[in-house]
Amino acid sequence: MKIILTPGPGVKVSHHDNGVIINPPSDKGQVAQEVNRNEVGELGQKTKEEGVEGRGKGRISLAEIRRILADLNIRPDEIEDKQLAEKVRKVLQLLDRISTDYEGLGVENQSLRDAMNLLKGEQGQPKIKASKKKNDDQGDISSEKERKNRKARTNKKSKAKKDKIKIDRTEICEVDKSSLPDDAQFKGYRSVLVQEIIIKTDNVEYKKEVYYSPSQNKTYTGQLPPEVEGEFGAGIKTLVYTQKHVANMSEAKIEEFLENVGIYISAATISRILTKNNELFHQEKADIFQAGLASSRYQQIDDTGAKVKGEKQYMQIVSNPYYAAYFTTPRKDRLSVLDILNGGQARNYLFNEEAFTLLAGFGLSKKLRTQLEELALDQEFDEEQLEALLAQIYPKPEQGRNNRLRIKEAGVIAAYHQQREYPVIEVLVSDDAPQFKQLTRGQGLCWIHEGRHFKKLRPVVPWHQEKIDDFLGQYWDYYYKLLDFKANPSPGQAGQLSAEFDELFATETGYQALDERIAKTRAKKENLLMVLKYPELPLHNNASELEARVQARKRDVSLHTMSQDGTKANDTFLTIVRTAKKLDVNPYQYIYDRVSKRFLLPSLADLIKEKSLHYEDFFDTG
Repeated sequence: MKIILTPGPGVKVSHHDNGVIINPPSDKGQVAQEVNRNEVGELGQKTKEEGVEGRGKGRISLAEIRRILADLNIRPDEIEDKQLAEKVRKVLQLLDRISTDYEGLGVENQSLRDAMNLLKGEQGQPKIKASKKKNDDQGDISSEKERKNRKARTNKKSKAKKDKIKIDRTEICEVDKSSLPDDAQFKGYRSVLVQEIIIKTDNVEYKKEVYYSPSQNKTYTGQLPPEVEGEFGAGIKTLVYTQKHVANMSEAKIEEFLENVGIYISAATISRILTKNNELFHQEKADIFQAGLASSRYQQIDDTGAKVKGEKQYMQIVSNPYYAAYFTTPRKDRLSVLDILNGGQARNYLFNEEAFTLLAGFGLSKKLRTQLEELALDQEFDEEQLEALLAQIYPKPEQGRNNRLRIKEAGVIAAYHQQREYPVIEVLVSDDAPQFKQLTRGQGLCWIHEGRHFKKLRPVVPWHQEKIDDFLGQYWDYYYKLLDFKANPSPGQAGQLSAEFDELFATETGYQALDERIAKTRAKKENLLMVLKYPELPLHNNASELEARVQARKRDVSLHTMSQDGTKANDTFLTIVRTAKKLDVNPYQYIYDRVSKRFLLPSLADLIKEKSLHYEDFFDTG
C-alpha cells in the first residue's frame, strides 16, 4: 500500500488504486511524492532524531507533530468524498486524543521518576517556570487578546493629578534686580509646583495636673485628649494600619520604617495595633456589607486561597461597584458561602416546596424525599433541631453523609430566600464553581471564564485549531452584541439575541472536542443570558477576580495570619480599604478619622446607600 502526500495549501483528497492521494488544488504542477512503507519508516526515524531533547529517547515533541501536520495541511472540509472525509476527520481526532494522552503520560512519567528519586534520597526535577515569549500562546488561556482586538480604540483620558495637589506654602523666587536692564518690566509669575514631604516626630509629653482634696480625700487628675490611648498617637496607629493594609508592607518592615524616622516601637506592639481592639472597624465592615447587599439587585462573588497559622483556608469576596467585602472560612462549600451571605446569623432550615425541588435536583431519591416530607414539610428548624431530625432518618452518624449535606443545603437555601432580617441577593454573578450554584433565584455566569474552556483545547491538528479560532471569533462578536444591549436594552433586541445564541451554539464544526464544548456552553444559556433580564449585570466576573488578586498579593508578602484575631482584622481592613477606593475616599484619611475619634467623615456604609439611590433611579424599569 502507498500513501501519496503533497503538502500545500488547500489540499484535496481522492482515491488511488494503491491508497489515498492528497493533492493541492493548484495548477503549479507540483509533483506528488509517493511514500512507501520504507519511506514512512525513514520519516519516523527522522522525527525521532528531531524530537526535543530531554523528553525521552526517540520521542517526538508535540511542537514537531504540529509542524509536520501544518506542512501536510490536511483539510477534511475540502474532501469531495464524504465517506472519506469523515474517515479523515476521525483519524485526526484520534491523533489529537493520542497526543493529549501522550503529553499526560510524559508528565506522569516525570512525576514517578521524581518520586523514585526522593525515595532513593536524591532530588526530583527542579520546578523552573519557563519564560513566556511574547508570541508564545501555548499554555495561555487568557481571552484578552481576542477581546481587545474587537474593542473600539478610544483615547484614554490622562489622570490629572495637579488639581488634587494641596498648596501648603508659596515662595517667591526673586530676580537679581542688579542684573536687569533699565527697561525690564514686571510681567507676573511663572509657577513651578514641587511636591515635598516632611517626616518628623511629634512626640508629646502630656503633664496631667494633679489636685488633692483633703476634705474629700480624693485626687483629681487631668484627662488626656480622647484620641490618645496608650503610648502611641492616632497618627502612628493610622500609619501602621495604612502601611499594612494599603501599602502591603510586612510588620517587620513597618517596624524598620518607624525606627528610621525616630519612633521606637516593638514588633509586639505593632502586632497588637493591627489585631486587637478593632471592634469599631469590625462594626464598620458589618455595616458596609449590609449596605452593599442592599445597594443593587446583583452581587459578584469569587474565592481565593488563604492560610491561617499554616492551615489552608479560603477567602470569599463579595462585591459590586460600591464595595468589596472579604471573609476567610475553613471551607468553601455552599453552607459556608450561605453563612456569609446571611450576615453570619445562626443557621435556620426551612423545608418548603422550594427545598424539596432543590432536593430533587440534588438527586435525592423519591423515597427519602417522601420520608423527609412526612417529618418536616413547611417546618423551620435550627441547627440542633435539624440534627435530631437527621438522626431519625439516619440513626448511625456514618450513614448518609452526602444526603445529610444535601438536606442541609436545601433547607438553608430555602430559609435564606424566605428570611427578611437581612438583604437577600436576587442575582449572583460568578464563575461556574459548584458552591455558587442554586444559592440565589438567578445566577449570571462569566463569559470570560466560559471562553477559557475553549482556549484550553490544545489540538495538535492545525485544522482543529482553525475551527477553534473561527468559533471564538464568533463567540466574542456575540459578546460585544450583548455589551451593546446593556447600553440600550429593549425587549425586541433581547429576543433577537436569544435566537442568535441558539444559532451560534448549535454550530457543528466536525471537531468532536470543540463540538462537545459548544454543547456544554449551550446548556448554560439561562445563566449566560441573565443580562437580558437584568441589563445592569456585568458580563464577566473580572471585578471579583481583581479583588481576589489583592489578597493574593498580600499572601506574597505575608504568607499567613497567625491567629483568629489577625485573620478577622485582615478581612476587616481589606473590606474598608477596597470599599474606600471604590467610593473615592482616601483610606488613610478615613482610618485616621476613626482612630482619632473625630468622626468628621461620613461612614462608608452611608456613602454606599447614597450612591445606590442613584443606581436605583438609573435602572428603574417601572
